[in-house]
Amino acid sequence: MYTLNEYLPIFVGDDLPEKGWNEGMYCIETNAEIILRTNLTKGFVSCFAFMLVDKGWMTIHYNGRELTIHPNDLYVYSPCLPVSVMATSDDFHGFCLMADEHVTIEAPSVHDLVYLAYMPIVQLHEPKQTLASDSVKHLLMKMCEIISYIHSDHIYKGEVLRMLYSIFLLDLQNAQQRAIVHRQTPQRVEEIFIEFIRLLPRYFAQHHDIPFYADQLHISTVYLSRVVRQVTGRTVIDYINQMLMIEATFLLKTSQLSISQIADYLHFADTPSFSKFFLRLKGMSPKEYRKG
Repeated sequence: MYTLNEYLPIFVGDDLPEKGWNEGMYCIETNAEIILRTNLTKGFVSCFAFMLVDKGWMTIHYNGRELTIHPNDLYVYSPCLPVSVMATSDDFHGFCLMADEHVTIEAPSVHDLVYLAYMPIVQLHEPKQTLASDSVKHLLMKMCEIISYIHSDHIYKGEVLRMLYSIFLLDLQNAQQRAIVHRQTPQRVEEIFIEFIRLLPRYFAQHHDIPFYADQLHISTVYLSRVVRQVTGRTVIDYINQMLMIEATFLLKTSQLSISQIADYLHFADTPSFSKFFLRLKGMSPKEYRKG
């Protein structure tokens, strides 16, 4: 997977400041040309991203279906969500705030960040949420302020950005809570799902089994499976396999590791097991994929 630092030159291009930008977060004003660059990546990005659309529309492919994002929509990207941009209007415009998954920005807590990222999925079963117009206007002002400081030579840039980032997330949580009038998912189910998603990027390469995650969450495998299916309509194994496949395709296309080394890195029993897994999910062997 790409780190935020590796991804930014692809997505942002010449917009990166020459020096002094904060490597734990980044915010950019985006348009149709910029947003389509996300399709250049061959794997997922180890970051969370919050995009607010203020003009036009974009259509993404998410979880096997198409989803269109309109003005006043908040779209949330998280490491477990493979997404591709299908199309945009010529006048598409928005703002995107990205934060490294490993949270080099110390505030707020990891749990708060993950909660904000997955709240639309838990409550609305999709990674977008329509916010009130006044909330969008307020959040856009905060994002513009963050952009201004990122490109400034302020001697306390890092400290100011951390404070602005914390304020943005608090305002975002307030806007999200206002937008959800009737909660569809019980709080306990919500918490378990979010904790599972928080664990997954950290452990998916080493642990492919449901019992490991259930043990980490101190619940039964049956209950964990029920929670994930209730929230997303998918299984725990679907999520694990998805992460494994995205990382495998990323390594096959971007690294010099041999297929056996990739199989070992992803903790498959042996190379044939990895090849069989890859063929089942991708429809071709790892060798064929690498050559393609």
